[in-house]
Amino acid sequence: MVKVQVSTNELVAGRYRLLEGVHHEEGREGWHGQDVESERPVTLTRSRLPAHLREEAELRTAVRITRESEALGLVCPGRVSVVIDVVEDKDFLWTVTARPEGVPLSALLGHGPVDYVRAARLGLGVLDVLGAAHQEGITHGDLSPGQVWVEERGGVTVAGFGLMGASASPRVTAPSYASPEQARGEGGGPATDLWALGAIMYEMVEGRPAIRDRGGLEATFRAVERLPIRAPLSAGPLGPAIQGLLRRDPVERVPESVVREALTRILKAELDEDSMPTETLPVFRDLDAPPARRVWGKVPLSRPVLLGGALAVTVVCFAGLTAAGGLSERGTSASGPASSPKVSATPSPTPSASPSSTVAQQSPSTSPSPSSSSSASASPSPSHTLTDDPPTGFFRYTAPQGFSVALPKGWKPVRTESSADGSYRVTLGAGGDPRTLVVTYSTQLTSDPVAVWREVDTSLRGDSIAYERLGDIRAVTYQGYKGADMEWLSTNDGVRERTFGRGYLIGDHEGFSLRWTTPAADWDTAADRAALTTFLRTFMGGSQ
Repeated sequence: MVKVQVSTNELVAGRYRLLEGVHHEEGREGWHGQDVESERPVTLTRSRLPAHLREEAELRTAVRITRESEALGLVCPGRVSVVIDVVEDKDFLWTVTARPEGVPLSALLGHGPVDYVRAARLGLGVLDVLGAAHQEGITHGDLSPGQVWVEERGGVTVAGFGLMGASASPRVTAPSYASPEQARGEGGGPATDLWALGAIMYEMVEGRPAIRDRGGLEATFRAVERLPIRAPLSAGPLGPAIQGLLRRDPVERVPESVVREALTRILKAELDEDSMPTETLPVFRDLDAPPARRVWGKVPLSRPVLLGGALAVTVVCFAGLTAAGGLSERGTSASGPASSPKVSATPSPTPSASPSSTVAQQSPSTSPSPSSSSSASASPSPSHTLTDDPPTGFFRYTAPQGFSVALPKGWKPVRTESSADGSYRVTLGAGGDPRTLVVTYSTQLTSDPVAVWREVDTSLRGDSIAYERLGDIRAVTYQGYKGADMEWLSTNDGVRERTFGRGYLIGDHEGFSLRWTTPAADWDTAADRAALTTFLRTFMGGSQ
């Protein structure tokens, strides 16, 4: 990290040209710019340095900020502004990122309030990025409208990770969005990010900040700590969520899962043509609405999220967890590798053998072209019998959740996610190996596996980077059960990847899915073809 002084007529660090100012907040300014060496567009943010960064060695500050942003870039590709350079300028710090899509939320708020449905969509998008960060042990600590970029289609990108985090140093940028504990100099944590989210959603629906900037840090901090916040008047059913997030005691602040449920219910009511919200939501004591249907691989998410505008972040973040294998310096799982109970699902009877109900077992296509992918060749159905002698280079892995599969030697669970209804998702892989296998068990599926994949396809089509489905979604019979296959291409962290997904039902609403992801260039290699064949032949789910 180099020290520089810069004016609008000079290059930052001798490399980055300032082109256009895009947002201004207390202690922070942002510009669109250009890297004159590579000629690529960038965004530069100049933030006042908090005390803890002034005390850190320059190199350590740069490494920590870039490392945190890179870790989250793997988890939420395209939804976090990944820092590519850090430059010190006296009492300020420049962070340089690739230029996000869209415009800062602060610019949109300059045009007045938005309706509560749009606020819920944008809030849910930000919440999903924050949730992914918190699972990785990362706190934003500096969230404000200038750090949220909104795309034309409603997706969001969150910038600014790494400046504050959980430090006890008082926040020095956008102080009107600081939490009371930050204003007192007590540091921050996930609850601090939730306060900032509540303040942002308050301003979205009311058209004014919850706490106005008082023209100086100390005066604004006193206002944050002491002044009451008027109840929002234009929030509609979003009001209880906002007020729950703006509770002054961080212990009493509502948790992420409850906020997500509230926002999801608002979007569900909006999407349901026969039902509009007629009253406000419960005050976060009994959000006991019937759980919504889930799709393959979306354990913590309900169907309204998949159909709403906030999907742009949710799908990509969890797809990123799969693609990245959850490998980070912060551990393999937020809850440990065995956080889910074993599944005790009873297999449904084997489908009738009548011609009308029997579907030929199909194997995944091996050609990268969409045309050839749609005509998969037939292959015998895998046997129910477990093999005691996996192929050379593989071993039989039995998960604590109850499923088993033959894995390449050296592979293990690298991430585990679960939900209260018994659904779970386990990502399997190995350090240094770009391939992953994701096993998902869901308890609230629809009765048509093809329809489930159609929902996934719709989600990915709108939100994945360079998404391309290969061929049709294909109905199959797998181990005697009704299932469906889908293949697609997408780009993750600059690498073109190919994914094969197979989902199948083992009961009325229960089922498994397997997602095999590998670099597209390696798809037809003998090793990758052998791995997929072995996974499909040896997988046994739960009590099958």
